[in-house]
Amino acid sequence: MHGESILIRRAKIVDGTGAPWFYGDVELAGDKIARVGRCLQGSEQRGARVIDADGRVVAPGFIDIHSHSDDTILVNPRAESKVRQGVTTEVVGNCGYSLAPLEGEALADIKRDLEDTGIDVRWRSFDEYSRFVEESTTAVNIASLVGHGTVRRAVMGCVERAPSREEMERMKSLVEQAMAEGAWGLSTGLIYPPSCYASIDEIVDLARVAAEAGGIYASHIRYEEDRVVEAVEEAIAIGERAKVPVQISHHKSGGVQNWGKVRATIDLMRKARAGGVDVACDVYPYTASSTGLSVILPQWIFDGGVERAVKRLKDQSVRERIRPLVEEEEGRKRGWDKTVISSVTREHNKRFEGKNLMEIAAMTGKEPFTAALDLIVDEMAAIQTVRFGMCEDDVEYVLAWPGASVGSDASVRAPYGPLGRGKPHPRSYGTFPRVLARYVRERGILRLEEAVRKMTSLPAQRIGLFDRGVIRPGTVADLVIFDPDKVADTATYEDPHRYPVGIDWVIVAGRPVIEHGEHTGAAPGRVLRRGQAV
Repeated sequence: MHGESILIRRAKIVDGTGAPWFYGDVELAGDKIARVGRCLQGSEQRGARVIDADGRVVAPGFIDIHSHSDDTILVNPRAESKVRQGVTTEVVGNCGYSLAPLEGEALADIKRDLEDTGIDVRWRSFDEYSRFVEESTTAVNIASLVGHGTVRRAVMGCVERAPSREEMERMKSLVEQAMAEGAWGLSTGLIYPPSCYASIDEIVDLARVAAEAGGIYASHIRYEEDRVVEAVEEAIAIGERAKVPVQISHHKSGGVQNWGKVRATIDLMRKARAGGVDVACDVYPYTASSTGLSVILPQWIFDGGVERAVKRLKDQSVRERIRPLVEEEEGRKRGWDKTVISSVTREHNKRFEGKNLMEIAAMTGKEPFTAALDLIVDEMAAIQTVRFGMCEDDVEYVLAWPGASVGSDASVRAPYGPLGRGKPHPRSYGTFPRVLARYVRERGILRLEEAVRKMTSLPAQRIGLFDRGVIRPGTVADLVIFDPDKVADTATYEDPHRYPVGIDWVIVAGRPVIEHGEHTGAAPGRVLRRGQAV
């Protein structure tokens, strides 16, 4: 798969390292960067296509270190909402959820998750999933972690107990196989069943397998609110014990009572790094998160799986048992009006999309607690939300830390087709342009060069993608050209399905996917496998 010969002239080159920009030219030969310099000569004579950057920024293609496009890239291989942001590589398999390896309950769960997409789940191994993505084609590169939750479901199901010796060995074998087949590391989602049922010892044992193969450990940590400091300490301890690089996912501190705690957690990371533990984090530039509505429930509800959970929630005695906890955490601390329903699966519930739980309570004539639980039962827990709970000062503080990469925590979307439904978090469309517009140009929190580093060479280094993320001869020709004075996100919480502006060209493996702001239909992306030459 080779791109054409291209010469980008008169560019303001931001090379991804954090070094000051400079004016120059970039020549592409096939899928690689051939030359970088000033007033490059000879390219036109060799028949190169000339792109006049006219003083606009040329940067390495953005690497979304925390993506959830595992399945949506199969629904929309054009990768519309991401590639239009300048994203050229998506790191999937995050938060303990990957689409391989599949056996046992993991296979049944993924088939259920994808039954409305029309995707034939005919893969089982990590390698087979990668091949399926390649056969489906993709406009962007895909690199995947292996999810602890998927592995645990495959071996044990969704149960709240420790694994037996045999189960532990089987989980280690599945992680080892996934790493051998190209996974970039292990991820956990320690607020989600079944990952939340795992002890630190279980995670260390599995993270050690990933580390021995050269991988990383990425974690949606166990707490992101009241006990966030303890959760960061746990992540660091896992890194120290397993001797594995740790990536703390979408770092935040939710709840008014916890605002400001990121100063303590970032300090923990600084000290850990000074002590030899390779820990860093990523962050998205918004004060709202997005996850399933079922996170409002105590984790034991899901012991035995979704069907068992729904059965429990139909029992009034169970509801009364969990009511005090849910009312305290969601009603008093967070506020019922801070959780907005972004997507549902059943047609008669579509009217609730874009409404918060307080509004839904009024619409249904129920109290918020009952309205929320009834909705979870009716939707078999398949409800996505947008949850407001962070503060701007914390977002800026984390974003400004040199060890923080930019990641969207979102999947590929499009304003059309099945991915255009609902009201998803605007980060699906706006993460990277928003950093450039709001935090570079408007607020001055970051220099342009530092913001680009956080989107390119830093995530590349964290994952181990050493042939990407910088503009240097010999690296892969993944590039973005944007106007630093015009680039901006346009997606909002009320109207999220909107593309950004100011991004003129996106080149993947030497081939333009976005040209003059429009999608070319090209699909030059690859599945990137750890340990394999590109």
